[in-house]
Amino acid sequence: MTNHIELQSKKFFDPTRLGELGWNTYFDLQLADIDVANSHIARIISIQRGQFLVTDGHNEQLCSAAGRLLHTKDRDYPITGDWVLIEGTIITGVIPRKNILSRGEAGSRSNRTRTAKREQPIAANLDTVFIVCGLDRDFNIRRLERYLTLVHNYGLPPVVVLTKADLHENPESFQQDVESIAFGVSVVLTSMEDGRGKAELESYLEYGQTVAMIGSSGAGKSTLANMLHGSDIQATGAVSDSVGKGRHTTTVREIIRMPQGGLLMDNPGIREIAFHEEGSGIENTFADIEELATMCRFANCSHQQEPDCAVLHAVKTSKLPHERLASFRKMQSEMDYLSTRRTKSADRVEKERWRGVSQRIKNMKKGKN
Repeated sequence: MTNHIELQSKKFFDPTRLGELGWNTYFDLQLADIDVANSHIARIISIQRGQFLVTDGHNEQLCSAAGRLLHTKDRDYPITGDWVLIEGTIITGVIPRKNILSRGEAGSRSNRTRTAKREQPIAANLDTVFIVCGLDRDFNIRRLERYLTLVHNYGLPPVVVLTKADLHENPESFQQDVESIAFGVSVVLTSMEDGRGKAELESYLEYGQTVAMIGSSGAGKSTLANMLHGSDIQATGAVSDSVGKGRHTTTVREIIRMPQGGLLMDNPGIREIAFHEEGSGIENTFADIEELATMCRFANCSHQQEPDCAVLHAVKTSKLPHERLASFRKMQSEMDYLSTRRTKSADRVEKERWRGVSQRIKNMKKGKN
């Protein structure tokens, strides 16, 4: 089995420096079946105009993707956070990922649902995702439910970070509102004014850990990055008096090495949260509704108008907000559509495969005649 000692002897790998960038035994195992001769290992820390800024822990350099990578499927194309093999200044391969976070590409939504036809990968090889929401006009419980579902769909652990706590005399009320819909998820209040929440978030940025921040434009992601780093590493925009929101400043995805020992990825603001992948997001985000559903008379209850529906009863008795049930129904419909679309796509591939087999059989018969 491949191990650090064997890899170090090959002179293309400094395990200590790569460990600081998030390399671990998972990636060691991925190299067992990969030809790494004459290659160096590095991690992509940002992408700009088709150029990849990578680092091996010693040096940073700009690289281009090998021609064959330009023709791969969207998800196989190198993205920020990927570990890659490099020859000179060319990325020749992507080491299999531990995980990925992606969303539906903006502007590619289906007319029927909020699901997107095209996927837009956000980042790879993450340990935690900070969902950043400002306590100004950016605050929206229903949107936070969508962010939580998006992150849970990929099996990643979310942390909700509420910025601009200094704007309110009682920001804890917002925290309690979020905790009521984010089951088992840490909800942290932060303020640049007094450093509130910094110590709590630093625990996610320990040695080799990679955290990605996602949220709306102006939610305070760059300001949060500055607070956690202890210096102004990211440009920030002042809060607009006209709309009461911070101005969007981040334009590229970028991994920043943090003094705590981990890495923090800043991301441009997300305008629309469209889904492209179904997973366990609904079950995790709406655990309260899922639990109520077990008490419905019918196992396949749609919670619309069935008799003895525990979910509808909870809404009627004000134990479950109607808005939350509406949010659940909407996202469940989107996930069902994704599942149906994927099934139809798989059936189409299977039909085309058998059509090809049938044609080959016909050709063989003609050859015999």
